Amino acid sequence: MRLTDFWQRMAEHFGEAYADSFARDFVMSGLGGRTVNEALAAGWEAKDVWRMVCDVMGVPADKR
Repeated sequence: MRLTDFWQRMAEHFGEAYADSFARDFVMSGLGGRTVNEALAAGWEAKDVWRMVCDVMGVPADKR
């Protein structure tokens, strides 16, 4: 998954403003105690980060 696809999915699910806030502020244990932004900066694959967001936030299967 490309980063542009990742951010598009985040914006579609959360809305642009909340997607940015969520990515910056929400720490997830599944990302090693990192936020989305920190995980991506640390080299995590966008698809793996998206899967974790989906699991934690209950994103419907048809949006994954």
